[in-house]
Amino acid sequence: MYLVTVLGNLLIILAVSSDSHLHTPMYFLLSHLSFSDICFNSTIVPKMLVNIQTENKAISYAGCIIQMYFFSVFVCLDSLLLLAMAYDRFVAICHPLHYTVIMNPQLCGLLALVSWSLSVLVSLLHSLMVLHLSFCMQTEIPHFFCELVEVLKSACSDALSNYIALYSVSGLLGFIPLTGILFSYCKIISSILKMSSVEGKSRAFSTCGSHLTVISLFYGTGLGVCLSSASSPSSARKATASVMYTVVTPMLNPFIYSLRNRDLNGALRKLASRSFFSL
Repeated sequence: MYLVTVLGNLLIILAVSSDSHLHTPMYFLLSHLSFSDICFNSTIVPKMLVNIQTENKAISYAGCIIQMYFFSVFVCLDSLLLLAMAYDRFVAICHPLHYTVIMNPQLCGLLALVSWSLSVLVSLLHSLMVLHLSFCMQTEIPHFFCELVEVLKSACSDALSNYIALYSVSGLLGFIPLTGILFSYCKIISSILKMSSVEGKSRAFSTCGSHLTVISLFYGTGLGVCLSSASSPSSARKATASVMYTVVTPMLNPFIYSLRNRDLNGALRKLASRSFFSL
């Protein structure tokens, strides 16, 4: 599954970069999301596979902090990029005549830069706060990777300020993007229903359907992790929900985006034919 995730997302990045027809705001943001999904998956899965192969589940303190930091970076980044993509679809469908003016290269670059910067800063804040906590010599984390909440539970010192920072920032970075996405799609659906052309409606729903599916998968599996943690102390149940969130979702994203996307499929075919003839 790891190789499928990396290869699928890498193909999207290569297709977007190699085809000039895909040098648009939507595909620019999609390539950032694909890169984020590769990194998100690579933060957890390789170590998990090594643990399974060697039957040694130990991780160093430094390794745990690094894994926790990068996991937090790419979770935040995915959420913010999905919001930026929802805004792009909102402008494209609700204000099509002003699309090229509003979604100019400067704004696209700014959206990507703000998403990356916020994700790095928020994750750095959490990691630096964890470094001030004390841990026992050998601490067992009942999870298959160093998730921030599980690390805080394992601390020997008071972690109240860490929990306050975690839930405050997570609430903002979860609630604000989700609210923005829901608002955008309410406006999008309203605009689509007002279209007189059946073909126009079909094309608009097709364009937004894949993005909406990815959003539902991302937030749905994330909510599943939260609910499984709150409702049951079973680590196996939480691990199952976390695998869906961290492994399955990034793997499915490339297939969802390329399934009914003729432009992306065309670019992938061109890329494949160029690679074949260059051999």
